[in-house]
Amino acid sequence: MNLTLRVWRQAGPDAPGRFETYQAADISPDSSFLEMLDLVNEGLIEQGEEPIEFMHDCREGICGTCGIMINGQAHGPASQTATCQLHMRTFSDGDELVLEPWRASGFPVLKDLVVDRSAFDHIVEAGGYVTVDTGSAPDANLIPIPKDTADLAMDAAACIGCGACVAACPNGAAQLFTSAKIAHLNSLPQGQAERYQRTESMVDVMEEYFGSCTNMGECEAACPKGISIDFIAMMNKDYRKAKFQNRRSA
Repeated sequence: MNLTLRVWRQAGPDAPGRFETYQAADISPDSSFLEMLDLVNEGLIEQGEEPIEFMHDCREGICGTCGIMINGQAHGPASQTATCQLHMRTFSDGDELVLEPWRASGFPVLKDLVVDRSAFDHIVEAGGYVTVDTGSAPDANLIPIPKDTADLAMDAAACIGCGACVAACPNGAAQLFTSAKIAHLNSLPQGQAERYQRTESMVDVMEEYFGSCTNMGECEAACPKGISIDFIAMMNKDYRKAKFQNRRSA
């Protein structure tokens, strides 16, 4: 396969950005998207040029660091597929691909296709944990949890924090990410003691960085793990309760 790449290049957060055109030649249809970028970068390095900066780590669709916009779609055209798991057979020989970083004020560009997603870390730091005195390691079945509850928590925990939901949202909102992290803990017995404090704290920090949800549904469509927007409704319900509960207990 031979493809034309139009890649966003930006030397730093305060530097002006621009699109540069590169050729990706003799690409195997069975290679992954990141392997294709590796080959392009090898060619750039051989020519003495600066390689394209992009994030990656596990390359197994687990860590969430690989996300970029491909032809205006977060992670590209394949449904529920992270960029690192996207294969070049998804495209056709001769295609032109436009590669951009996540476009959201909460994710400032660091360099080329790399953005700063530390805002997600701040949201989790605000309440994405359970404060318990565990003592020695308890047996796995010490607290009985109904299967429906466990399944719901696992569905929420599937979120890999890649930021595709924010990048796809016209408002740059992070409700899907935040609600998944909240629901993961709020669904379980261990999370009930801090449920309302957790919800209020995490939502308040989220609103410092990201826009408001208007139920466009783009977040769910772009999510590589298929996280449901039902979690946003659950978060909103708990947030309303939290405003009353926390005020009453203050």
